[in-house]
Amino acid sequence: MTEPCIVGWAHSPFGKLEDAPDLETLIARVARAAIEDAGIGPEEIDAGFVGVFGEGFTPQGFPASLVLQSLPELRFKPITRYENACATGSAAIHGARDFIAAGRGRLALVVGAEKMTSTPGPKVGDILLTASYRKTEQDIEGGFAGVFGRIAEAYFQRHGDQSDALAAIAAKNHKNGVDNPWAQMRKDLGYEFCRTESEKNPYVARPLKRTDCSLVSDGAAALVLADAETAKAMGKAVRFRAAVQVNDFLPIAARDIVRFEGAKEAWARAYAQAGITVADLSFVETHDCFTIAELIEYEAMGLAAEGKGGRAALEGWTAAGGRLPVNRSGGLKSKGHPIGATGVSMHVLASMQLTGAAGAMQLPKADLAGVFNMGGAAVANYVSVLERAR
Repeated sequence: MTEPCIVGWAHSPFGKLEDAPDLETLIARVARAAIEDAGIGPEEIDAGFVGVFGEGFTPQGFPASLVLQSLPELRFKPITRYENACATGSAAIHGARDFIAAGRGRLALVVGAEKMTSTPGPKVGDILLTASYRKTEQDIEGGFAGVFGRIAEAYFQRHGDQSDALAAIAAKNHKNGVDNPWAQMRKDLGYEFCRTESEKNPYVARPLKRTDCSLVSDGAAALVLADAETAKAMGKAVRFRAAVQVNDFLPIAARDIVRFEGAKEAWARAYAQAGITVADLSFVETHDCFTIAELIEYEAMGLAAEGKGGRAALEGWTAAGGRLPVNRSGGLKSKGHPIGATGVSMHVLASMQLTGAAGAMQLPKADLAGVFNMGGAAVANYVSVLERAR
């Protein structure tokens, strides 16, 4: 088996993209650009892997071959659609890695995309609930935000009110998002605004306010994977020190939901695979669909002890200049969360950091990256540990 490397990438703006009316337009914005960034021709791609959550966001099902609308050179190549809730993009990356590691091809294109903003708000909430356990969670007030509101309530009951820490996470990610040219909301809202309930920042699902929730977004990201031998001849290469997937029970009632045990297990396996600890990481891109998720993820990754994740936020450990910068991109909170694109975006932005190509987002030390992308409420958990190959 050969370890695949990321050798090219592209990223669209995230947000309400009125000039991108459909999914195929979004795919077209990044697919060819990623191939060109890798310095190869489209005809050299051996297979395509397309991450789209869909589930009602687009009337067009069966999106895999939409890639051919902008890349007819891929006609007659195998192209497959992947879906795993909010971890859809990472699922597509894993499919491409397996394809290359099995020796079925040298080069693979991965595209993640979602068109969400054309869907009315109430329907968006209902679609997102498909990533929860409908039998028992269908009627939770506030939809998927309500699911995480319950998680936050349970965490507060066990470990005390964390409203200050959640506001610190939101403020950090909005501040970071100012430097991300693709972010949906490039505005430093400040801690006080994020901490205070107001007309512009109402409660969405107590104790979560609007600033605690990620954004409904359109957007796409793409990357090219190559086998290690092929990557040696490329202009840049980022390799996987680890790539892990761990799934947990879907119903939140079936587990201790405030512990994100699946995420913790995924991180533990990734550290073992990479031969590292959390102290070795230079930075992390993590799945802050809600601020309470980022707080619990600090504990799952081993940065903070159980019940102490708030300290990491309040003491600045995860700020751009802290001991472990988290979501220098602005995260889902500021960057946006077009579901199928999110996992791919995380890997693209981490690769940019590792190769010194992150522009205003660039960290002074970016040697080893951790990426955590999850589907549902810590149900499908993906961890990658990335480093520059040379």
